[in-house]
Amino acid sequence: MANKIPLFLLIPSSKETTPRGSGKMRLSFLEKGIHHFARVVKEGYIQWECSSRNGFFQKIDARVKILFLLSFILMVSLKKDMVSEVGISILVFMLALLSRLNLLQVYKKVLLLGFLFGFLVALPSAFNVITSGEIILPIVNLSRPYQLWIYHLPQEIGITRQGAYGVAMLTLRVMNSLSLSLLILYTTPFHEIIRALKVLKIPNSFLMVIMLCYRYLFILAKTVGEMHLAKKSRVMREITSTEARGWVVGRVAFMFRKTRLRCEEVFKAMLARGFSDSLQFYGFPAMQKADWAVASLFFCLGIFFLWI
Repeated sequence: MANKIPLFLLIPSSKETTPRGSGKMRLSFLEKGIHHFARVVKEGYIQWECSSRNGFFQKIDARVKILFLLSFILMVSLKKDMVSEVGISILVFMLALLSRLNLLQVYKKVLLLGFLFGFLVALPSAFNVITSGEIILPIVNLSRPYQLWIYHLPQEIGITRQGAYGVAMLTLRVMNSLSLSLLILYTTPFHEIIRALKVLKIPNSFLMVIMLCYRYLFILAKTVGEMHLAKKSRVMREITSTEARGWVVGRVAFMFRKTRLRCEEVFKAMLARGFSDSLQFYGFPAMQKADWAVASLFFCLGIFFLWI
C-alpha cells in the first residue's frame, strides 16, 4: 500500500518553537490576562468545593458565621494592643485548620494583601519624620536639621519604636480582617451568605447588587476566555503586541455593548416574571443546639478578647 502522507509532514522542522535558553514559550500580556480571568472562574468553583467539605465551620449556621465575622472585624478595628491581635490571628488559624481548608492557598492571599495594603501603606509612618519617638534603626544622618515650609527634617532620620509598633498593628489588623473574611467565604455557600444577610435586615437593593455582580463576574470571565480561545483557533501564527492591544480594545468595546444589552434583557425578563424590589427566601432552617453552643462560645471569646 502506497504511503499517502505528504512529504512536508515527514520532514522534521528545523525551526525552534521556543525561545533560545528557555524550556517553555513565553506568554504575552494577553495570555497572562486571560489566565487571570480563568483563575477567577476556578476560584469560584474552589470556594464552592471548600464550603461543602465536612469541616467544623461548614456545619455552623450561616447567621452565626455572619455575626461572628461582623463582631470580630469590629473587634479587630477597636483593639489597640498586640496581644489581642495575635490572639485573634491564632484563633482564625485554628478555625481554618479545623475547617480543613487549604492553609497555603488562604494565607498566601492573606500575606500578600496584608503586605501590600497594610505594611507598605503604613511603612512611611515608622520614620521619625512622621512619628516621633525613640529611634531603634537609624537610616540617614544629615549634616544639620532642615525646615521645609511646615515640615521639619531632623538631623538623624530613622525608624522609631512607636512608628514600628503602629505599622505592626495596622498590618495585623489588615491580615486579621482578610483571614476572617476568607474563612467565611471558603466555608459558606454564596446563597447562604445572602440569606443570612437578609435575615439580618440588610437592604434588598444592596443584596441585589451583590448577587448580580457575583453571577456576572463568572459569566464575564468565561466569555472572555471563550473569545480568546476562538481567536487562537483561527490564527496560525503568534500575534504581535500591537495586534494584541488592538484586539483587547475591540473586545472591551464589544463586552461593554454586550453587557448593556444583557442588563436590559435581564431587567425585562425580571419584570415579565413579576419582579418587585423585595427578596423572599423560604425554608431557612431553625438553629440547632450545636449552633447555639458555638454562638455562645464565640460570644465568650469576644468578651475575653475585649477584656484582655
